[in-house]
Amino acid sequence: MALNKMEDLSLKQTVLRFDLEEVKGIPLTKPICSIWDQVWKFKARPDDLLIATYAKAGTTWTQEIVDMIQQNGDVEKCRRATTYKRHPFLEWHMPEPPIDHYSGLELAEAMPSPRTIKTHLPVQLVPPSFWEQNCKVIYVARNPKDNLVSYYHFHRMNKGLPEPGSWEEFVEKFMTGKVLWGSWYDHVKGWWKAKDKHRILYLFYEDMKENPKREIQKILKFLEKDLNQEVLNKILLNTSFEIMKENPMTNYTIDFQGIMDHSISPFMRKGTVGDWKNHFTVAQNEKFDEDYKKKMADTSLVFRMEF
Repeated sequence: MALNKMEDLSLKQTVLRFDLEEVKGIPLTKPICSIWDQVWKFKARPDDLLIATYAKAGTTWTQEIVDMIQQNGDVEKCRRATTYKRHPFLEWHMPEPPIDHYSGLELAEAMPSPRTIKTHLPVQLVPPSFWEQNCKVIYVARNPKDNLVSYYHFHRMNKGLPEPGSWEEFVEKFMTGKVLWGSWYDHVKGWWKAKDKHRILYLFYEDMKENPKREIQKILKFLEKDLNQEVLNKILLNTSFEIMKENPMTNYTIDFQGIMDHSISPFMRKGTVGDWKNHFTVAQNEKFDEDYKKKMADTSLVFRMEF
């Protein structure tokens, strides 16, 4: 009996990886597609704050900074629940297995205001109510090479995502936008354009790494909050990579234990700028650069691939 149960369990683990389907040309997991109508009709409230990023671009870091600001630097309050529960992940829907059931929509709808909500959606798929309510949005963009490396390792350790294939295959998928949440290029460019029409604070991961204090001050100003130097220093310390990596409320070791395998690659892996150099071959880098130039020719957006 015990053996059968174990076999069942390992079978479940292998079939868990979701296939991708498309919503308006953007690849999303099958469960997200199944509830897409509800996502699109989501009712934003005027005091909602949306944190938007392409996956693995500093989302959890930004969420923790925002929460620390909102809680006036109170570390205990920021440990009231995991990131996933504090900030509903709007479109994420995980019906199976029951132990890891998650619905960002249900969580958001049940949450009292003011809410901070997370999304990886490209700007054109954001529910219209966010714009109708004139909500504030913080968007973080990360250079494509480091973003790609981080996303690859995330696919390796997270069984809720499609199989990444080999490194070479994943680079190809990323460049052609055949990955979950679609093209990185369209994502960063779409949000960059949208900032001229909406209340969007557009930040860069590399700037946050280089000078976190300056970037936190930008967020403070955007959120119309005023905190003294002591609280600011406390936020700086508690949102550092080293502290967050050890914090079970931010490092995803509590949520999705059967889905995320931190022994393959930790959720919070390196958090550095320039790690792509340890992954790209010379030929891959040349090909990537050429493709990048073409795809970014129509935008004023500039990324730093290293310091």
